Amino acid sequence: MKAVILVGGKATRLLPLTSKLPKALVPVLNTPFLEYVICHLRRHRITEIILALGNLAEPIESYFGDGSRFGVKLSYTVEKTPYGTAGGIKNAEKFLDESFIVLNGDVFTDLDITAMMTFHYRKKALVTIALTCVDDPTSYGVITTDVEGRVSLFREKPRSGEVTSNVINAGTYILEPSVLAQISPGTEVSIEREVFPSLLAQGAPIYAYTSSAYWLDIGTHGKYLQLHRDLLNGKCHQHVLDLRHDVLIGAESNLHPSAQIMGPVVIGASCFIGREVKLIGPSVIGAGGNIMENSVVDGSIIWPNTWIGPGVNVKNSILANRCFLHANSVVEESVLGDNVIVCDSCRLKSGSRIFPGTIVGAET
Repeated sequence: MKAVILVGGKATRLLPLTSKLPKALVPVLNTPFLEYVICHLRRHRITEIILALGNLAEPIESYFGDGSRFGVKLSYTVEKTPYGTAGGIKNAEKFLDESFIVLNGDVFTDLDITAMMTFHYRKKALVTIALTCVDDPTSYGVITTDVEGRVSLFREKPRSGEVTSNVINAGTYILEPSVLAQISPGTEVSIEREVFPSLLAQGAPIYAYTSSAYWLDIGTHGKYLQLHRDLLNGKCHQHVLDLRHDVLIGAESNLHPSAQIMGPVVIGASCFIGREVKLIGPSVIGAGGNIMENSVVDGSIIWPNTWIGPGVNVKNSILANRCFLHANSVVEESVLGDNVIVCDSCRLKSGSRIFPGTIVGAET
């Protein structure tokens, strides 16, 4: 079976982190997000993968290349204008001559893909849709099935008063190639809002595969932080890091003996952790990070090559690449884009979103 991964979105909800970086390359435990998705497919013996790209395609192609470094064969399609979820799949039609699986490129899951494939063939389905349960289904597509698992109703993003179930479309599908005939080429088409309901109206065999697999859409800052907390606390089977004593320290990193680390904490390669620094997990420090004396990093994700000066306090925040926090500054529950400078003793207001290259020189 081949796979199509939809990674063409603009990731506006993750701004300013995605101002110049595609969501597919946003680091998770210091590894690009999409690398986890590809490796998960490979573990289920799916090694021919098509990446349906759009916004910021070049950095993705540059990083992943032909896929051989990851044990897979990668092909690419690039949309000049957005084609929607179905249009993105249609754009990859030339590669798809057999049953294939489609994954949304912003979902982290340990779904048993092999079991889902077995279910699809056993049911002789035209479409199989993975389901998951969420607390609030109003941002997703709610699906109703009969006792055999055959889909009887789609309701996309219902209002709170219309919710009849918390079981939603999990963004992973197995499709037969004949589905592609239902999609007009070169136009924006939604597979969730248009193609699936149309097939259902035609009486097509559409089935839902329900599992208790870990599932998280990382489309917001809060969910991005939650994913790190979940992985560091072992809530997903894809968690592969060996955190002995709740700490993982990368090669050539230098920690002062007086530094205090309360895990789970991941420290990348070539980092410097100074005197009396406190690192409180769940936290991740990217490669090349420098945290100077008497600073505190608590429940935060720090991307590579960021410099945190003496006496700085960073809590429940995300700092992108090459940020520079001067002495005694405070960053709490905030998100900083690349190359942000926070000046001496500056305190960012909770909920601040600072775009790349900004110099924060007064209380914000």
